[in-house]
Amino acid sequence: MQQIRFYMLGEQAAVLELSPPVSLEAQQRIWGLARHLSSLEKVREVVPGMNNLTVIFHDIPDDVSALLLQLNSWWEDSEVEVPPSRTVDIPVVYGKEAGPDLQEVARRCQLSASQVVELHSSALYTVYCIGFQPGFPYLAGLDPKIHCPRRAEPRVAVAAGSVGIGGSQTGIYPLVAPGGWQLIGRTTVSLFMPQRTPPVLLAPGDRVRFVPQKEGQC
Repeated sequence: MQQIRFYMLGEQAAVLELSPPVSLEAQQRIWGLARHLSSLEKVREVVPGMNNLTVIFHDIPDDVSALLLQLNSWWEDSEVEVPPSRTVDIPVVYGKEAGPDLQEVARRCQLSASQVVELHSSALYTVYCIGFQPGFPYLAGLDPKIHCPRRAEPRVAVAAGSVGIGGSQTGIYPLVAPGGWQLIGRTTVSLFMPQRTPPVLLAPGDRVRFVPQKEGQC
């Protein structure tokens, strides 16, 4: 059974945190609770994360213990929510300059680079949450054969559109940023555009399929 922690983050934010493992059912309950809490007048913002949920209130609570007990009660009453979703195809050039860590992932996983690409692109992923950067999707569904630890030394700048593996997850960098995930490819699809409505391409519950492009390692 998953352990649950409830604690304050500063004076006006409360956190619900589940112990590993991450599961789709737990994420769906988090999405359902986030929707419910967003409708409450005293709640300013709700931030669903991977196995966690942060609730930011308008005012500093008078009784922290009572607030955390209330958050526990809300969680116990929460239900699985399956939001409207889409399946989005993401074209990816794998390997070479676009994926400088593809060979390293292949070496660690005792596979060929082509096998890594095949396994990575054959899965249908689910967006569990958006975080780290605007539009950065944390995707579940990575084949265990290509689970790979993060780099020992993160890069100072990862190119926008880079597709990486970090442990048991895969994701896409929407913007240039420091990062330690193993980079295996790159896409030209824009995941974050401030002028677009909504500005982020993907949302929790969406499905993602990576489509290898012939310019790369297919």
